[in-house]
Amino acid sequence: MITSPQRQQSLSFILTFCLMINSLSACSALPSASSAEHPTLILATTTSLQDNGLLDILVPRFEEQSGLTVKTIAVGSGQALKLGSEGNADILLTHDPEEEISFMQNGYGVERIPLMANQFVLVGPSSDPAQIKGSSIIVALQKIAQTQATFLSRGDQSGTHKIEKALWVKAGVQPAQEPWYLESGQGMAATLTIASEKGAYTLTDRATFLVTRAQQNLVVLIEGDPELLNVYHIILVNPQRFPKVNFTAAKAFAQFLTSPQTKDFIRQFGQAEYGEPLFILYSEP
Repeated sequence: MITSPQRQQSLSFILTFCLMINSLSACSALPSASSAEHPTLILATTTSLQDNGLLDILVPRFEEQSGLTVKTIAVGSGQALKLGSEGNADILLTHDPEEEISFMQNGYGVERIPLMANQFVLVGPSSDPAQIKGSSIIVALQKIAQTQATFLSRGDQSGTHKIEKALWVKAGVQPAQEPWYLESGQGMAATLTIASEKGAYTLTDRATFLVTRAQQNLVVLIEGDPELLNVYHIILVNPQRFPKVNFTAAKAFAQFLTSPQTKDFIRQFGQAEYGEPLFILYSEP
């Protein structure tokens, strides 16, 4: 969860967003609570979207427009997909492409919609003990292993953790049993805090790093590598497989997220506070 100062920071976006939405009369109609099967929508999502404050703004606005109540479960992408595969969530927001495709192939989802993307970055202490700055991500991981510099993994089967493990495989390194390789077992914001305290390297999505940067003693050392693209998808859970799924509400939320007004907001989110937007809009190539 994000800290109180971070929540205050993210709340500064709300006025701009509300004014932008209210000034547009062409908003897509959303169903009221009375037109949905249930008044509550269960959203399972990655912790990064909770940590960077985006959902703190979008969810209340959707609730206001639709009359629905959103129960947000912020976990790693792997756990969010598991909740969906058990019929315990109505809609997912995740960033684990390989597992998402498997989820769809197994019939757990009926629609997978690309929404936005940002980059993963490798961060660490400014002293950069493994001298990785300017390297490719694969070379950077090899240097960390060679120098036995401390690396902190989320270790939670999240989308970020899955990407990190895949990158170690590409680097030809098996770090799991090494003393320099640590696991937090926590979300992204908490992992960054621990990495800062330990002077460790870690892999993070850029958005969460920018939002928490003021509280950390970490700098971006590897960025812009094509291997580090981080794409978020909306997935609607299959109501034929799980009859209790609130599909009407899920469709309404997907419609809200992909509306021109919400996309315009996502495109600008973070620009004023961090000097760059936290996300770019994304469509499949």
